[in-house]
Amino acid sequence: MTAKGTFDTANWDAKAPYEDRDGVSLGLVTMTKTFHGDLTGTSLVTLMVASTPVEESRSYVALERIEGTLDGRPGSFVVQHNAVSDRGEQSLRVSVVPDSATGELAGLRGEMSIVIGPDGGHSYTFDYTGVPGRGRRQD
Repeated sequence: MTAKGTFDTANWDAKAPYEDRDGVSLGLVTMTKTFHGDLTGTSLVTLMVASTPVEESRSYVALERIEGTLDGRPGSFVVQHNAVSDRGEQSLRVSVVPDSATGELAGLRGEMSIVIGPDGGHSYTFDYTGVPGRGRRQD
């Protein structure tokens, strides 16, 4: 199954780096999201961020608990982010933490891709399995 939609971010709270040495800093950030579309709900994201002297090179790992409704089924689940920008070449993997889903989403597995548009808007495509569908998208 595939869920698609948009999300808004808010409450970006970057703490002072907990380590800053030789131009490389390690820090913590929290933020919230609101999802629209096939997935509706909210989340809290906790990021660990590494910044380097080369502006286009950095990375983050994050855990995000999403609470809401997916294809009409209520529950929550956790996703793990692994993102790297290597001199501007970017990679991002966002995957469901196995057995983290609750409620009618129990058994959920999947991966989410995120696109930031030219206008700064965020959209997602979430390919998932493990939750009985209601005949939505199969693309």
